[in-house]
Amino acid sequence: MELDKCINFLLSTAQHNVFQYLSGRLASHGITPGQYGVLNCLWTHRELTPKQIGELLHLEASSVSGLLDRMQKNDLIERTVDPENRRVVRVSLTQKALDIQPSIEQIIDEMNAHVLETFSPAERETLLCTLSVISNRVLN
Repeated sequence: MELDKCINFLLSTAQHNVFQYLSGRLASHGITPGQYGVLNCLWTHRELTPKQIGELLHLEASSVSGLLDRMQKNDLIERTVDPENRRVVRVSLTQKALDIQPSIEQIIDEMNAHVLETFSPAERETLLCTLSVISNRVLN
């Protein structure tokens, strides 16, 4: 099969290109695309457990733990033990993370517009729906 017909190659290459572009744009704020995912979850839900973050982002516990460690060192999140259940850790945003939210959301909007600028509105909708179906499909 030709590479330009291989779904894995096309998705991987597209993801790499978008990741590199976004990494460059987020670098001025000292965050990575993965950390943006965590921030987005917390901007929406305000407080989550690491397990909930992993479920929302489709990440393994070890990946979430590493992201949270780096984010805590950069004063983006706080982790606290739930007083009602000491086995549960709660993750919440710091003021620094709340302060950068508008700038980060603008970067995301600009990135989406840049990536999708060559598509018609109908093509954009089709692409986003198709990627969503692929992302949510469990392959055995």
